Parts: sequence; structure tokens; C-alpha cells
Amino acid sequence: MLKRIAVPPIGLALAALIGIAPAQDQPTKALAPYFPTPLTIVDKMLQLGELKAQETMFDLGSGDGRIVIVAAQKYKAKAIGVEFDDALWKQSSERIKTLGLGATASVIHGDLLKQDYTSADLITVYLLPVGNELVTPMLEKQLKKGARIVAHDFQFAAWKAEKTVDIDDDGEGRSHRLYLYRR
Repeated sequence: MLKRIAVPPIGLALAALIGIAPAQDQPTKALAPYFPTPLTIVDKMLQLGELKAQETMFDLGSGDGRIVIVAAQKYKAKAIGVEFDDALWKQSSERIKTLGLGATASVIHGDLLKQDYTSADLITVYLLPVGNELVTPMLEKQLKKGARIVAHDFQFAAWKAEKTVDIDDDGEGRSHRLYLYRR
């Protein structure tokens, strides 16, 4: 169960100051820069999230679609990405089609703050802290009991992680931290 902890709204204020807080009528564009998750970390995220065959998972800000693709191919899950960037959405959608994963994998071209995640068993995120802060109330409202959230490198400040995993070296010399939350 997600445990909410008090946190000052500094993240939202900072976002507004630097111009990345979403306006009511504009989609969110800058919740995170595109920085691909190494494949070794993708697998560790899906393992930590205990993804099972036939479950539904969403990757928020799915970039080139690598998490969606691995979830569909290796874990046999229904995998859905959400990507705002036109080029990344096209790239990931074409890769899914080329790999013949259209029946189990897809990427929504749109704003991740305007989607329905009520069917999610697992959510994966690699967003900046302000992005995590912005999606928190939406996920609290939409996620069903037992749904899991795995955050890469940046925690959800309002929640207490059920488990934290440190990876010292991803094979490319970079360390990572993963956080598991459960609704």
C-alpha cells in the first residue's frame, strides 16, 4: 500500500519557475529529458516490479520503447508506452511493428498526464523528481490495489518505497537506484 508522507510543494514551484509545469491546455513536454535506460537496468526494473505474463504494464515517457519491447517479448505482458515526442513515438512504434509485437505492445502518442492507467498492474517511470511529483496524485487516484510502480533513479517523494535496489555498475560504468512502490 502506498504510504503518503508530507513533502513541501517545492518541486511544483520550481517547475513553474523554470517553465516546465504543465498548463491546463498544453501537454507536458519536459518531465524528463530522453536518456535511454540500459537494457540490463530494463530487465532489473521489470524483475523488481514482478511483471508476469498477461499483466498490463505502462512505461511513462517510453522513449525508444525498449522497456515496452522487453516487457512484451521476454515477460509476455501487455506492454504500453506513453511518449509525447513525435520522433521517439514513431521510432518505437516502427520497432514494435518490425518485431511483430503489435498484438502485445504499443505506444500511445500523447501526454502521460492525460492517460488512463486503471488497468495497470505495473508502471515504470524514469522521470525527473518534478515529473514524479506531477504524476503522483493521478496514480493515487487511478491505480488498483496491488499495482506496482518502479521508479528509476528518482524516487516518489510523497511515498515510502517498499524496496530500494542499488546497481553499482550497469555494464557501462554507471550506477543506478530503483524504487519499488505498491498500491
